[in-house]
Amino acid sequence: MAENSPKTAADLFAFLDGLGIAHTTKEHEPVYTVAESRSLRDLIPGGHTKNLFVKDKKDQYFVLTVEENAVVDLKSVHKTIGAASRVSFGRPEKMLEYLGVVPGSVTVFGAINDSGGEVTFVLDSDLLENELINGHPLSNDQTTTIGNRDLIRFLEATGHTPLVLKVSE
Repeated sequence: MAENSPKTAADLFAFLDGLGIAHTTKEHEPVYTVAESRSLRDLIPGGHTKNLFVKDKKDQYFVLTVEENAVVDLKSVHKTIGAASRVSFGRPEKMLEYLGVVPGSVTVFGAINDSGGEVTFVLDSDLLENELINGHPLSNDQTTTIGNRDLIRFLEATGHTPLVLKVSE
């Protein structure tokens, strides 16, 4: 595999195993929206995530990871996360470059591909009230479940100290 090729779900699972982080993964049809993924709730316990890939005017990039039904006010969230200006959605090319994923697959687990530390990961404090957290393992045809503390350990092991903030309304 080329050095700059995005890591795969198998790479992610091996990384989690290396950290001693317990995880389970369920395969399913590809889901592109929270609405499409609702049918999985009975099959997969825990907090389900919605991930927003955003940037400010100075090209600082953020992944906001919130509970799937949370509302994030994009007009004011910049004040909470320390962005230089209001945020807008990041371009798909940067999503692929930094996180190794395409639109519809944005995930907190994309941190494994951000070796340059280009992205700040923000975890909504309400989401972390769930003992188990679910996210796509770099593609939207699977859901991986890990513990809330293990999610923070994973991010730190990738070189990202997450901001744990109240970003949902």
